[in-house]
Amino acid sequence: MSEKKFQYQLRVTYAHCTVGNHVYYSRYLDILEAARGEFFRHIGCTFLELQEGGTYFPVIGLELSYKGMARYDDVLTVELWLTAVNGARLNFGSRILNESGKSLVEGKTFHVCVSAEEKPKRLPPELIEKLKPFLHASTHAT
Repeated sequence: MSEKKFQYQLRVTYAHCTVGNHVYYSRYLDILEAARGEFFRHIGCTFLELQEGGTYFPVIGLELSYKGMARYDDVLTVELWLTAVNGARLNFGSRILNESGKSLVEGKTFHVCVSAEEKPKRLPPELIEKLKPFLHASTHAT
């Protein structure tokens, strides 16, 4: 298992920030969602293509630990990897780093693969093959 990590960069906008000029805690969920969308583009299948094929991945749970603050105009790097790819389960590990490499947010998101009718379904085999290089044996960042 190669245990690759996907990296996505973005610059913090005013829309991400509070009046105190730090990223509002719930905006990190938007940042992680954007990174997951780019991850799927990177492996060659967009969320839109999956949805058009009747496959959706709602978030069914999450864990986040806040370690530091990001501020307006900071450039952040989001690292994503997979902690589970089996049956209808798809779980991501993530870390958001500042420009100096300090971890600001660490977490996990838990997803289930469902049909357009919101019924659980197995992950498509061709998708599993594209996801495998990003699957980590451990659920912790290395």
